[in-house]
Amino acid sequence: MIQIRPVSDLRNKYPEIEELVLNEDEAVYLTKNGYGSMVVMSLEKYSNLLNELDTERNLEYKFDVEKAMDESEEFLNEPSTEYLTHEEVFSKLRGKINEKKI
Repeated sequence: MIQIRPVSDLRNKYPEIEELVLNEDEAVYLTKNGYGSMVVMSLEKYSNLLNELDTERNLEYKFDVEKAMDESEEFLNEPSTEYLTHEEVFSKLRGKINEKKI
């Protein structure tokens, strides 16, 4: 069950909130003047939350990299794909750089 308490309970009923957070593994939502102010949770719960977030971000990154590699492979396999030697690439780049200097 969601625990919503006034922020004053943190001062006045700390042992009760500590019990909820540490022993019952619950997050306690604190309010100030009727509005949400902060959340109190155990270090272990917070650490797990961060690890889940990191894992999710890594999966998104991995998916993006794999998707980009698949797309580039498809592009390279198209018959209309133009291949350049490194001399041609650098020659074109030098031309573009020299155009900007003018």
